[in-house]
Amino acid sequence: MNVVDAAMNDLLSKYDSAADVIASGVARLSREQLLWRPPTGAPTSAGTWSVQEVVIHLQDADVAFADRFKRIIASDTSVLQAWNENDFAKNLFYAEQSTDDAVEVIRLTHRQMMRIFRRLPDAAFTRTGTHSERGVQTLTDVVKYATWHVEHHVSFVHEKRKLMDTLSA
Repeated sequence: MNVVDAAMNDLLSKYDSAADVIASGVARLSREQLLWRPPTGAPTSAGTWSVQEVVIHLQDADVAFADRFKRIIASDTSVLQAWNENDFAKNLFYAEQSTDDAVEVIRLTHRQMMRIFRRLPDAAFTRTGTHSERGVQTLTDVVKYATWHVEHHVSFVHEKRKLMDTLSA
């Protein structure tokens, strides 16, 4: 990778470690805890999904982000399609999937993408695609959003864990 920009190197390091961040957020949770939902009236900082739903959502989002990265890198006219996360959670049997497998899918996807990112010239990070809702985005924009997305949702996992501890005390 020819990236000399320290900010880009930091961003890619965060992207590269996302699976570890997610794995540490769900470490030592039982199946019951993974499926636990915050009660009605709980602080909104905990969200409404279970930890399981959050992790499977992160897996689905990660697959979408990897597709967007590849489209931007490989094509001069990339359409980056939005999707409805609530429809995915409702219709794709999130409670029946595996949190461990989801983390591993994310880990492997990031490993593969980092192999690609390391080979790209600096100019590739300014290539663009057109998101169906957000408009024109550079590869850098999409990597930033993907990285923020993990941090955003893992914060919900931490809030759920605190809430579980508080309610069980």
